[in-house]
Amino acid sequence: MSTPQVNPSLLRLEFPQSLAVYATYAEAQKAVDHLSDEGFPVENCLIVGTELKQVERITGRLTYGRVATLGALSGLWLGGFVGLLFALFVEGNILAMLISTALAGLLFGALWAIAGFAATRGRRDFSSVKAVVATRYEVLVEHKHRERAREILAAQPGLLPDPFAG
Repeated sequence: MSTPQVNPSLLRLEFPQSLAVYATYAEAQKAVDHLSDEGFPVENCLIVGTELKQVERITGRLTYGRVATLGALSGLWLGGFVGLLFALFVEGNILAMLISTALAGLLFGALWAIAGFAATRGRRDFSSVKAVVATRYEVLVEHKHRERAREILAAQPGLLPDPFAG
């Protein structure tokens, strides 16, 4: 899976300085949104997530039955999709074609998933969801706009965090 490429010049400020550090992205976004509401040139700001960590949430135990079911469902929709494509280009009983390709996909998906699961020999018999998250979000601002941004955030209670707080 590839990530979309962003023009690197869009992610740079000439002389960035730290405006504030927040515990959550929502807090950093709220601060920048307030700056925008006050007419501040927010194109001179960056929100940078720092102190990255990978989090893996275990969603369940994998068994042969669950693996077969998930593989069968995946194969079912893929087989149905192939059947729809065939129906566009082949004459004949469309319903029979859809049913037969869906059933073939179901069988193939279940067998393929079971074979893959068996190959792991129990080394990973659980399902999970992974994400990379930041633990801090720093708002950077172009040096020539820093003082004005601080004044705007300081005028609204709660938007400028205490730099000496935990």
